[in-house]
Amino acid sequence: MTQFGQHAAPTHVVAHLSDVHLLADGVRQFGVVDTEAGLARALERLRNVHPAPQVLVFTGDLADKAEPAAYTRLRELVEPVAAELGAQVVWVMGNHDERAEYAAGLFDEDSDAAQDRVYDVAGLRVIALDTSVPGYHHGELTEAQLGWLRDVLATPAEHGTILAMHHPPIPVPMLRAAEIIELLDQHALAAVVEGTDVRAILGGHFHFSTYSMFAGVPVSVASASCYTSDPAPVERFVSGVDGHQSITMMHVYADRIVHTIVPLAEAHEVTGYPSDVVAQLEALTAEQRREEISRKDSAFNTRT
Repeated sequence: MTQFGQHAAPTHVVAHLSDVHLLADGVRQFGVVDTEAGLARALERLRNVHPAPQVLVFTGDLADKAEPAAYTRLRELVEPVAAELGAQVVWVMGNHDERAEYAAGLFDEDSDAAQDRVYDVAGLRVIALDTSVPGYHHGELTEAQLGWLRDVLATPAEHGTILAMHHPPIPVPMLRAAEIIELLDQHALAAVVEGTDVRAILGGHFHFSTYSMFAGVPVSVASASCYTSDPAPVERFVSGVDGHQSITMMHVYADRIVHTIVPLAEAHEVTGYPSDVVAQLEALTAEQRREEISRKDSAFNTRT
């Protein structure tokens, strides 16, 4: 693929999805939200991403009520698309998931232990951290989990590490209710992460996209594919709405990571060009492309 700009191609492409909240037997969330349709729209959008993602990271709340049938359906929907894209799948526990059902449904394992796992994506290490607390909606990491993470991070990965967790370690000034169910004792995690090869932290939980820094590491929180939280509701403490769903694409470069929000809802196109323009532009030199696309009075920019 010809690069049109000054930067080389990314080394890795990551699709970050969160808060699917899948329900069994086609039941709608709150009687309204079709969570399966939301996931299907997200997966369809990924088919239009080029180059295709090498890994799909789902940061928790995969099944709304931790129903075994919901985990089965999740795999039925996601795994064929991942295989088509040639992508690995990284599952992460959320507060709506239950460990035993999650382990059995997604990993064919009989376990109710913390669901922490390590994945290698062409030299990029992705660590799934289980921040769930059985019986509660807030998050925490035990001393044993932090010790395990410290040991894993002691050996750097070729392209660095991405931490994926449901409860992101950041402030949430636009959703005060989430402060009550945040990740506890974030300073303990910071002590483990600081100075390691962790390049980004991915989270969910809030049902809207937001960004911050933690222990010197960028944090990206993906929105949901089910319903979203309105960050500026009118006279409401919490307002969940059936709209504004999105996923986040991550492009990993040698020296940086770029995050892009991809809305799931269709929108009316008011301007654009067909995809065959790409081949025409690739056939030009860099100078010719700049003249055609950048010059204000070029044929490209003065078309009717």
